[in-house]
Amino acid sequence: MRNRRIALAGFVALLAIVSLRHPSADIRIMTHEAGDRAPQQVSAAVDIGVMAVSLLVTWTAKRFI
Repeated sequence: MRNRRIALAGFVALLAIVSLRHPSADIRIMTHEAGDRAPQQVSAAVDIGVMAVSLLVTWTAKRFI
């Protein structure tokens, strides 16, 4: 009975720590020119509850002048 209480207290403490800040990864790939005022971009996000990943890719489009 005592071991169950300790295990339950540990699980509750772990759950509280994890819920304080949602774990996430942020990946950015920026290859656009610094002077480009409107870079092309694609962004995506995946959140599975335990882990979240967001991805941002930007680039400069070729201009035909």
